[in-house]
Amino acid sequence: MTLKPLADRVIIKQVEAEETTKAGIILTSAAQEKPQIFEVVEVGPGGVVDGNEVVMVVKKGDRIITGKYSGTEVKIDGEEFTIVRQSDILAVVK
Repeated sequence: MTLKPLADRVIIKQVEAEETTKAGIILTSAAQEKPQIFEVVEVGPGGVVDGNEVVMVVKKGDRIITGKYSGTEVKIDGEEFTIVRQSDILAVVK
């Protein structure tokens, strides 16, 4: 099954948590902090949303940061994705 976002929506997937600290200490899965960085999997076409023209700024493969409780989580074929509006994206990580 594939997902195709509509309008100004973006499908994102969470980046894997760090397994070691900068000092080289290996963390257990319980001690790992859930990362706030996501990778863009698919981008909608943009267009007119709520009477305003929306131009999509993010693209597939970008790494982004969203609000902590933004979006709708979905599970497709055993993989977890989040669908957010482009306006919920706070920053692109370079």
